[in-house]
Amino acid sequence: MAPHYSDPMQRKGPVGRVVPGLAPCLDSNLARHQRGHGDPTHRHRHGTWWRASTTPEGPALTEFTARGEDVDVRAWGPGAGWALASAPRLLGSDDRLDVIAEDHPLRTHPVVGPLARAHLQPIGRSELVAESLAPTVIEQKVTGAEAFAALRTLIRQYGTAVTWVDQGHPAAGMVCPPSAEQWVAIPSWAFVLAGVDPRRARTLVAALARVPALQRILDRQGYDDAVAAGEALAVALQSLPGIGPWTAARVRQAAVGDPDAWSVDDYHVPGAISHALTGTRSSLEPGDSRHATVLLVPFRGHRYRVELLLARAPRAERRGPRRSLPTHLPTRSW
Repeated sequence: MAPHYSDPMQRKGPVGRVVPGLAPCLDSNLARHQRGHGDPTHRHRHGTWWRASTTPEGPALTEFTARGEDVDVRAWGPGAGWALASAPRLLGSDDRLDVIAEDHPLRTHPVVGPLARAHLQPIGRSELVAESLAPTVIEQKVTGAEAFAALRTLIRQYGTAVTWVDQGHPAAGMVCPPSAEQWVAIPSWAFVLAGVDPRRARTLVAALARVPALQRILDRQGYDDAVAAGEALAVALQSLPGIGPWTAARVRQAAVGDPDAWSVDDYHVPGAISHALTGTRSSLEPGDSRHATVLLVPFRGHRYRVELLLARAPRAERRGPRRSLPTHLPTRSW
């Protein structure tokens, strides 16, 4: 079915299109951009997703609703035209699974193969470096609860409120994340009050100041080869202070849809991969990726796909107390 558009210059009402055949990928691709259930930039109710984003043409609210195998997409705001044009890519339209050979380990491995036959789906990309880079820096070396609370505070205070729908609309109250320029302009004390320590705040500001250059790298590289684009972005990201392989991988996953950008050095993922592929956790400390890196060698080019598939495999039983949350930050009474 050919996409249908309304005039993107009509700001008072939504503009829309149909994305054919990608409804099965809707939940998986949108959920990867959501930071916790209270994320003001994403909302999911009764089979419909709403996504508030800051596009190169301005803020936008986008609605995704599955209709059979297709996805109805509507968008509001100054960036509505860009959001609509990029919607198929966000849902994975450019990720060609049919080119993966039948004898590839992704399809033949005794553990990964059955999962791939049941659950393999295209990986989408946002093409928005700032949108994934800022939250990922805030998530460095802290628990999810800490990071998500800080993000909610900063986005609501410094993002752009969604004003293109009525108060009774399911997306009312959502907020578009700050642009790179808005992140850089946030005062240092605001990060402290939100629970972000000075080291992460400095890393965030320095990295977001370089977003225009990072975006140009992707524009020059193009997305035809997502792995090559992701590797080019990783080299540039890791040249910045405070940005390591984990942060680079997370940005590659979201912004580029890089199928090889597995979550190296993550606190949980390497151990989970080791357990799923061998039946036992490695003896390495949490966050040590050496064992998982070796196990993933046969899947090079698709290691993030393997990570996503193995997330559906039985997990090792967790033992010991959970990490305690801090109580010394100015506005936190955990």
